[in-house]
Amino acid sequence: MNFKISHLQHVGIPVSDLSVSETFYSRLGFTKVMAAGFDHRGGKGKVAMMRSKEILIEIYQLPDFELEEIRNRKNGHIDHIAFDVPDIQDAYEQLKEASFHILEEGPVFLPFWENGCKYFNILGPDGERLEFNQIL
Repeated sequence: MNFKISHLQHVGIPVSDLSVSETFYSRLGFTKVMAAGFDHRGGKGKVAMMRSKEILIEIYQLPDFELEEIRNRKNGHIDHIAFDVPDIQDAYEQLKEASFHILEEGPVFLPFWENGCKYFNILGPDGERLEFNQIL
């Protein structure tokens, strides 16, 4: 494969109360650099990207009907690690051709950032999710 991973883009953490988590990370020196809503399984979720220097954390709250799952999670709360790529379609095609376990049918658009972003996930050998993301 010859697509390029530029750098670790962000770590995604599901939270039960986005405003409480925003305050918590702000107290640690993080600044909210992006906020958006998103659709999830027929409900509405919300997300905030928090930045401190080169560290970017995605905190997101799923719809109310999913909150109990987050509160009762036993395997930790880091949901995924995201890598920045300059060409999401190229990365998708190469990983598909190399028979990686890709979770999406193609790169997915989200209305995050100024012009949106596209992402897809693969599964690692122990079920960890690795996201490839391009900010548009």
